[in-house]
Amino acid sequence: MTDLLKDDKNSSDRQFAYTLARGMDVLRCFSPERGSLSNKELSELTGMPKATVSRFTYTLMQLGYLRSDKDTGRYLLAPAILTLAYPLLANLGVRQMARPAMHDFANAVQGSVSLGFRERMQMVYVETARARSVYSANMAEVGMAHSMISSAIGRAYLCACTPVERDALLNEAKVKTPELWEKFGEAVERSLAEYRVKRFCYSYGDLRPDIYAVAVPLIREPNTEIAVMNCVLQSYQVAKGELESNYGPRLLSLVGSLTGGVAMR
Repeated sequence: MTDLLKDDKNSSDRQFAYTLARGMDVLRCFSPERGSLSNKELSELTGMPKATVSRFTYTLMQLGYLRSDKDTGRYLLAPAILTLAYPLLANLGVRQMARPAMHDFANAVQGSVSLGFRERMQMVYVETARARSVYSANMAEVGMAHSMISSAIGRAYLCACTPVERDALLNEAKVKTPELWEKFGEAVERSLAEYRVKRFCYSYGDLRPDIYAVAVPLIREPNTEIAVMNCVLQSYQVAKGELESNYGPRLLSLVGSLTGGVAMR
């Protein structure tokens, strides 16, 4: 069951539509690792009775958001899901503005460059550019999400938050994902301290030992979400210290050129 349904503040909110939230909860169960799911599995993942899940999957199929595998009867996400995301992507002007420079940078460093926004306690990619020579299936794609505290892009987001926003997110991470905080809490604190000087965050294989990354938040416009740009490289491409001495400053310069000044202070 999602955190939204568990949240005490929602339990007393008369405006909160639980039926809608439960339907969305079903859709959130699908992931790259869980591409197809049965009603039984969805029931276990959401904590809802199987009969309730069956009604949701039937309705979502009728609406075009799910489809059923004819051979196994398992459910998969359907193309109508994309129609929900496209208006958002189409109206993010920063994607169109940054795309050419992101491709140039990705080719120059032989890696991938992505633009991400926060989705609860994750960072989700809304644009990505990959060097022509990079074919790894593990490199970035639009829609890919990473934990906020275990990734360079997430830590850069935290650095760009106001103190009040940041404290709220850090407290949420400590309470809801204590195992991640235990593992990455020190790295988060280090990133917050180093960002004051370096203006970027970096990761030597925190998410995966073969993947290194640097990230820089863009200048935050009034009444807008914080956008963060990262550069992801294979570990064999980067010598120890190069994220700080080479790739970080170069990405910082790129972000500054896009925003007409410096990155987020």
